Amino acid sequence: MPDLNSTQYFKVNNETEIAVKDILEAVYIALTEKGYNPVSQIVGYIMSGDPTYVTSYKNARYLIMKVERDELLEELLKNYIEVNLK
Repeated sequence: MPDLNSTQYFKVNNETEIAVKDILEAVYIALTEKGYNPVSQIVGYIMSGDPTYVTSYKNARYLIMKVERDELLEELLKNYIEVNLK
């Protein structure tokens, strides 16, 4: 029998969640296609928080702003460690 004294929570996701790595890939591709150095631009964004480092082409700016900068850094560091230190 359910506990009638407790409130139950129901969460509705309005948007499909995209993995951080997928966002980084999409942003990387958009920056490359527009002729930017994607590494420099993404570093500039992470360091400053200024979204104008990322092009709005293919919604790259919108996508990268959906993720906290520390999450981006965590994903990049995790990948670096997996590839280079293991």
